[in-house]
Amino acid sequence: MDIASQPIFQFLSQYAYQPEWVFMAVIGMMLASAFGFPLPEEVTLLSVGVLVFMGSRPDLFPPPSPHATPINVHQAALVAFAAVLMSDSLIYSLGRIWGRKILYHEKMRRAVSVETLQKVEERTKRYGMVAVFAFRFTPGVRFPGHLACGAMKLGFWKFLSVDALAALISVPTQIYLVAIYGEPIIKFLKEVKIVIFALLLVALLIFLFKRFRAKQKARTS
Repeated sequence: MDIASQPIFQFLSQYAYQPEWVFMAVIGMMLASAFGFPLPEEVTLLSVGVLVFMGSRPDLFPPPSPHATPINVHQAALVAFAAVLMSDSLIYSLGRIWGRKILYHEKMRRAVSVETLQKVEERTKRYGMVAVFAFRFTPGVRFPGHLACGAMKLGFWKFLSVDALAALISVPTQIYLVAIYGEPIIKFLKEVKIVIFALLLVALLIFLFKRFRAKQKARTS
């Protein structure tokens, strides 16, 4: 992925030495991304990581003035993490308030196919908190997935704790690694995500096998 060619990076790079504006933009972009706007969360996180890297290497990327303030990597990771939790909680709350009618609203069906919505609802119903964890790593179904969690009245604090754990794994990690190693690490991050998906699949299969065995024992007893 060539981050430098991404519109999100080109927009943020104008404010590379104005951290407060970058942080405000990150919060806005995370909220927009959560609502299904074409602002990929991953591109936002990686762009911020690259900006932090640029600020840490004034020998390669000279600042506009000697007193320019680079973006602090810890603050960037914290702001992004908080923005993700805030946007996910907001989507969950909308589902909780409006129920399934918002999940299958006409505008929702324009953005997401009915088949996808049905799969999201089915997986949320079947796997509960495991589905919450998986949604965080699955672009394209985060929004309907978190809506479904609210619509099905999954406990908010359980939802938030599982979502926070998943976000803690994915959000700060991307910013820190790119901030330290620059754009070449992005390919590695893609491979890590593939590994995480594989581990989730294995965990899901183990979970299903245990449930199957439990049902078998219940029938024979």
